[in-house]
Amino acid sequence: LQKGSSLVAPVHVVSEEAADKTNLGFIHAFVAAISVIIVSELGDKTFFIAAIMAMRYNRLTVLAGAMLALGLMTCLSVLFGYATTVIPRVYTYYVSTALFAIFGIRMLREGLKMSPDEGQEELEEVQAEIKKKDEELQRTKLLNGPGDVESGPGTAIPQKKWLHFISPIFVQAFTLTFLAEWGDRSQLTTIVLAAREDPYGVAVGGTVGHCLCTGLAVIGGRMIAQKISVRTVTIIGGIVFLAFAFSALFISPDSGF
Repeated sequence: LQKGSSLVAPVHVVSEEAADKTNLGFIHAFVAAISVIIVSELGDKTFFIAAIMAMRYNRLTVLAGAMLALGLMTCLSVLFGYATTVIPRVYTYYVSTALFAIFGIRMLREGLKMSPDEGQEELEEVQAEIKKKDEELQRTKLLNGPGDVESGPGTAIPQKKWLHFISPIFVQAFTLTFLAEWGDRSQLTTIVLAAREDPYGVAVGGTVGHCLCTGLAVIGGRMIAQKISVRTVTIIGGIVFLAFAFSALFISPDSGF
């Protein structure tokens, strides 16, 4: 009995330690992803796209299109990052740490150089882009008839109910958001995080972060877009990125984080 119990006990302890390590790795990745996404996306181009479109069209349609694009982009970024895990972890860990430090320094420099009303240019650029898409939509409407085109909240009822979420507005929100996000700082950050953190934690944290930012943009519209200080968010973002880079000095690459 004594011999049997001495064989079973270590297995139980090891399994508990492994479970704790996995849970801690997921939580660390989740917190890291949600925090960097929020500081990267607030006042970003995708934020303005959701905010402006939500003022003109059905909010649920805009939110659905934007979130589908951001969710897809997050999953792709996590896959790209996870693919780099074939490289020894010690290399990807310190390379990603260096990238965090570079992103952080750049964001701090950009933030300190910005004027307090920075962000208006990007807001105007997004407005012009959406206006151009509106004109294309109106031309399509004239050619095909108004039956299945959603031109705004409460107007132009689609011919079929299932067309509501694949209406031109849904496609426009999806396309504009996906293209704006491709190659953006938040996409690169997600790839870097997935290379060093738990990929499931990064995917969930990144998606939740995008949901919070896009939901805020859709609900608040232009008022929030104009109230947000892009300069302050950029400076805070730089500090957050540098904090993650600095934490690498105290965490071993083999610690499971």
